[in-house]
Amino acid sequence: MLFYQGLRYTLFGLMICCSLTGLAQKATEIRRFQLPQVQQGVAVDQTHFYVINNHSLTKHTKPDGKQVAVWSDTTGFLKHMNSGVVIGKKLYCTHSNYPDVPMASSIEIFDTRTLKHIGNHSFGLFPGSVTWADFHQGFWWVAFANYSNKASAEGRDNRWTTLVKFNENWQQLESWAFPANVLQAFAPYSTSGGTWGPDGLIYCTGHDKPEVYVLKLPERGHTLQYVKTIPTRSEGQAFSIDRSLPNKLVLYGITRNDNYVIVSVVE
Repeated sequence: MLFYQGLRYTLFGLMICCSLTGLAQKATEIRRFQLPQVQQGVAVDQTHFYVINNHSLTKHTKPDGKQVAVWSDTTGFLKHMNSGVVIGKKLYCTHSNYPDVPMASSIEIFDTRTLKHIGNHSFGLFPGSVTWADFHQGFWWVAFANYSNKASAEGRDNRWTTLVKFNENWQQLESWAFPANVLQAFAPYSTSGGTWGPDGLIYCTGHDKPEVYVLKLPERGHTLQYVKTIPTRSEGQAFSIDRSLPNKLVLYGITRNDNYVIVSVVE
């Protein structure tokens, strides 16, 4: 009797383990586009996708990847754009002075129709470099990264990586730490991309591993809760969920070593 009880508990534990590691789901590639330069990330809307590089942006049609617009910083003020999200007719790109310290960050705003730079929000000096931002349920959700291989003068490592909630006027409301197992997967880097999914969960990536980590807000405490890991064909960095396809979870990600934008569906 004890043997069967132990076997039952062992199988139950294996089922939980499989659920947490996301073995039941994976991102299956459905198309890819090789472009001249793909450095940091990709954003997407109903008709186009937008490639984010350190100092430049390109706009492409979704069916064939044809480039239809380009923007490049000529001021020298922008050092390291990281990710982007399309809200309405605006593309919001995160930007930091990484790897410089003290860390300073901003959000740079572009018109999606022309890629003209039309606005800016500065965080100034902040205990972390902004890597991704999203607007969800009337609030801004912004990730500030810290790195174990580029510890700041204050001695912070990637355990100081933080998700911060702001209201529409950029007043800070709440913040959360990332779970230890996800930080270990990020190490020695931090979170590079992230967004809210249609299921009310947070999807995020690290610097280079072909994985998406799914998290949720905790019912109590101060640390995001780990849900599962989804293997992907894209390799970390900033990605986007195609919200124009409500019945599918379609990801746009990148492989920057060979300059691909990869489109995949989570099944």
